Amino acid sequence: MPIKPHLPLSFNHHFHPISKMASTLLLPLATFFLAISASYLQITGAETQELTTLKLDSPILQEHIVRHINENPRAGWEAAINPRFSNYTVEQFKRLLGVKPTPKKELRSTPVVTHPKSLKLPKNFDARTAWSHCSTIGRILVRVERGVLTLFVVVDDDDDDDTIFLIKDQGHCGSCWAFGAVESLQDRFCIHFGVNVSLSVNDLLACCGFLCGSGCDGGFPKYAWRYLVHHGVVTEECDPYFDQTGCSHPGCEPAYDTPKCVRKCASGNQVWRKSKHYSANAYSVNSDPHDIMAEVYKNGPVEVAFTVYADFAHYKSGVYKYVTGSELGGHAVKLIGWGTTDDGEDYWLLANQWNREWGDDGYFKIRRGTNECGIEEEVTAGLPSTKNVFREVIDMDADADVSF
Repeated sequence: MPIKPHLPLSFNHHFHPISKMASTLLLPLATFFLAISASYLQITGAETQELTTLKLDSPILQEHIVRHINENPRAGWEAAINPRFSNYTVEQFKRLLGVKPTPKKELRSTPVVTHPKSLKLPKNFDARTAWSHCSTIGRILVRVERGVLTLFVVVDDDDDDDTIFLIKDQGHCGSCWAFGAVESLQDRFCIHFGVNVSLSVNDLLACCGFLCGSGCDGGFPKYAWRYLVHHGVVTEECDPYFDQTGCSHPGCEPAYDTPKCVRKCASGNQVWRKSKHYSANAYSVNSDPHDIMAEVYKNGPVEVAFTVYADFAHYKSGVYKYVTGSELGGHAVKLIGWGTTDDGEDYWLLANQWNREWGDDGYFKIRRGTNECGIEEEVTAGLPSTKNVFREVIDMDADADVSF
């Protein structure tokens, strides 16, 4: 039973006139101070909001961060003002970081793959050279017909077939979660089946809908792989990431919306349903570095997600590890190998999708074995399916609404 405060029964009858006067004066004073306090809180809140907006509007690349890293002998990597983000604000850069935190129930329900410790692994491994016949692994570029695109292209002078290349770049869209999944799967098609095929990031980004997340505003790698199992993705030729101007699919505008799912091939000689390529399964890889290395060694590149800090935007070369800057979001990339530097620093080798102007020709290394920035916590993959590859399969629900 709650204890009630004791007051004399005659309290109201014997209240002193001076006390009544004090009460009369205190009430308006209290009201006044409350008003002042409320105004102060509003002003303080406005200042905090203004400072936050100011920070988001500031350039992502900062000379003082470059100096801080390059003058630190223990950093282990080189920073630079990368041309890729020379005109980006913090807010625009954050938009590229499209990995949403995986729901706990999904973590529990996804199969986790491990590999025998007895499997002997090389000290250094690079999927680009291990499977040199698979052009998609070692290519941050996508071959397209001349004259189709005008954005992010370079001419290949060694080719006689008069073609150009599109540099893989997610544009201003937070589609990293889709890039990491699709690129890993297409590499595995070549590794396991000898099929060199460029698959459509746009299919996954536009057609998975809310089940994968929010499109250009971010998604879940594990749900992306589930989409690859149940619905597959068409080829890049069927549904390209960029359109004929090189802009309309999230490329040029800083706040471009997620593209719409049309389920119709841009190329007249392909049929949407028959162009689909599937994953046979979707699984996580145990976070032990040996298991991750064994998975890549046996089956090919995997999708990984990690936390990005402000200094990562400045990466140029070396083995990245966090040095300075605020946490900005989650990012997904393709892990293709590992190695050890001459100084004995273990690293992972990864392919990004931020154009060749960023990092080490579009690639980067990050410290291995210490779960740097969470890089070893969320590793996702799947094996390629034979469906639609060696025989025509009638998929009755290929054009139906997405469901898992």
